[in-house]
Parts: sequence; structure tokens; C-alpha cells
Amino acid sequence: MADYTLVNLREVEDLAPRFGYSPGLESRFARGALGLEKSGLSYFRVAPGFRIPFGHRHHQQEEVYLVVSGGARIKVGEEIVELRPFDALRVPPEAERAFEAGPDGAEIVAFGAPSTDGNDAEMLRDWWTD
Repeated sequence: MADYTLVNLREVEDLAPRFGYSPGLESRFARGALGLEKSGLSYFRVAPGFRIPFGHRHHQQEEVYLVVSGGARIKVGEEIVELRPFDALRVPPEAERAFEAGPDGAEIVAFGAPSTDGNDAEMLRDWWTD
């Protein structure tokens, strides 16, 4: 029998309410649910115009953000990048980043590697200013 794990990302626990970001944001981190050992996978559903109120960067983990529906803007360092459905953006570990949804909201899947068990992210409060 093949060794695999099947998880519906919309059924993974939404952690956004725990941190006061609901209803503007859903954050579903599937690394544990999938039993991933060398990578990470997250699903974000972002309400129209909602801006993630902090940035972050990593020391080791490279990430790819894939817009599944809607549109978003992501600030990488000092540059703003517009994303539309099926745009995939690679961000190196040390680059500061945060995103906001466009007028139609956004569904975004994030892939990261290597897996760092959540100990690699540095949160950047009050980082994204207009």
C-alpha cells in the first residue's frame, strides 16, 4: 500500500481567529495535518481589501505564493508586486514580505521548504506602511 496523506486545506483548523484576524483572514497551516517532514503548505483566504497587519521573513525557509482566485498585492522588501490567479511568486528566506487582497479578495496557497517546524519566522510588526 502506498504511503500518502490526503487533506482538504479548507478543513484544516483556521488559526486566524486565535490571533484576532478573523473575519478578514483565514490561515490554515497544513504541515502537521499532512505529516510533512521537509516542507510546509498553507492556505489563506483573504477578504477584499484586507491587509495582513504584519510582515515576516525567514532565516532558512524559501516560500512560493500561488494565487488560486481573486488578486493580491505582496510587498517584498520595498517593492509591491501585483498578483492575479495562477501567478506564482518565489520569495527567498531573508526577504521581508506581507500581502493584501484586492477588491475581489484572494485565495492563496503558500509552499515553503525546508520545514522549520515554525521556528524560522521572524514577525515584523508595523512593517507595511503606504
